[in-house]
Amino acid sequence: MPKSTVRKKAVYTPPQKSQQIQASPRWLVPVMVGCWLIGLAWIATYYIMSSTGASFVPFSTLGNWNLGLGFGLIIAGVVLSTKWR
Repeated sequence: MPKSTVRKKAVYTPPQKSQQIQASPRWLVPVMVGCWLIGLAWIATYYIMSSTGASFVPFSTLGNWNLGLGFGLIIAGVVLSTKWR
């Protein structure tokens, strides 16, 4: 069996990072959770009020765009959650 060759290069070691992980701002978690809850409540209110035929529907002139607004708030909460450390 042939003998293996000796490695000519040193094994790669990544450079040490001296960067410290920064903590999240204090406002991030309440705003993130608030976006989730308000978006969920917006969608639930829209569905409940529109199915019962009630005259009060949040921004009733928006129609089905109420769903987009609710999902937009939920997505904003998810985007904020990526910034949380």
